[in-house]
Amino acid sequence: MKHILLIITGASPQVLTETLFAIHKQGKSLPNEIYVITTESAKPLLVDGLFNQGHFQQLLTDYKLPEIEFSEKNIWLIEDQNGQPVFDASTEVDQVYMADFITRKVDELTKLENTAIHASIAGGRKTMAFYLGYAMSLFGREQDTLSHVFVDESFEFLKDFWYPTPHSKFVKNKAGKSVDCKNANITLTSIPYVRMRNLIDNSVLTSIKNVSFSKTVASLNTVNSRVISLVINPSAKQLTFAGIDISLTAKEMAFYLWLLDQYELNVDRYFEDTTSYSEAYLTQFSRVGTDLRVFRDTFGIEPEDFKINNLSGLKPMEKTLVQQTRSRINKKLNNALPIELAEKLLIDSTTVDGGTIYQVNALNGKVKIELV
Repeated sequence: MKHILLIITGASPQVLTETLFAIHKQGKSLPNEIYVITTESAKPLLVDGLFNQGHFQQLLTDYKLPEIEFSEKNIWLIEDQNGQPVFDASTEVDQVYMADFITRKVDELTKLENTAIHASIAGGRKTMAFYLGYAMSLFGREQDTLSHVFVDESFEFLKDFWYPTPHSKFVKNKAGKSVDCKNANITLTSIPYVRMRNLIDNSVLTSIKNVSFSKTVASLNTVNSRVISLVINPSAKQLTFAGIDISLTAKEMAFYLWLLDQYELNVDRYFEDTTSYSEAYLTQFSRVGTDLRVFRDTFGIEPEDFKINNLSGLKPMEKTLVQQTRSRINKKLNNALPIELAEKLLIDSTTVDGGTIYQVNALNGKVKIELV
């Protein structure tokens, strides 16, 4: 099994060598590979201390440790929504990017087969530690562990102390006195955590992966609200619900609007005997889409004729269009939203004698629909 050490760091990159030393001293499995999550402002400190000054390699040499895969490519900079590195994660919006980035990376690592993740929350901002711990609770497997490392107070936050050396090495402490690195004590503490991976509905985890951690948390916090607003933007072909945007195609948006207008659609044996459904649907589609194939191929009419109400060639709507479009919309809703929220917007179907009744769940009175 491949062992991976995942560490968060800020202004004190020493937590990496301290953690690695403690893992070795406790006889735990050494990592085959190390990944670090940090900010753009903290990376130079990490690179300078571990690589340029050589403290990482020196630790391996001093304690005759095997080679560990770790280079600058293993340093992950927290990114914003545009993929640009976050400088120091000091603003409120940076905290959102941090939460999303950390949870995404933990998800990626825990997807790797035949691996064990050792995540350390010893470095970085307190919020970084919180998000890493929370992400491990969400995605951590039985073999994945969480830890914190503690250093003697007299050696804590000393820029020249990187780990207890096997030989005497003197550095200045905060009071300006010389202290011997050889005498430092480091304690690695395992942190128990609840593994919720198999306890949480998959739709929540999917929403975190596809949307974001922060938006999913915000949306889940609205589940118990009496009324939640559904904002429909036909021109943008977008639904916004509990802060999450769901993009639809023009055909899907027209269908959703049309079905809202229908309130309750009974697709029975006579459904394909009338063109009234086609006319109502195309009225919605003409507001949001321009695809000629929808007019010509699906409904057998030219858009110009429809515009002037020349409906002689209009074909009835087929039942398969209803079934397939409903399925595509529901799939998008389920992918974007936790199940508790998706159910409030799904297009429901009920089998009755001679047909199927379709209705948008948003019409049940617990959702406030706003057209913009």
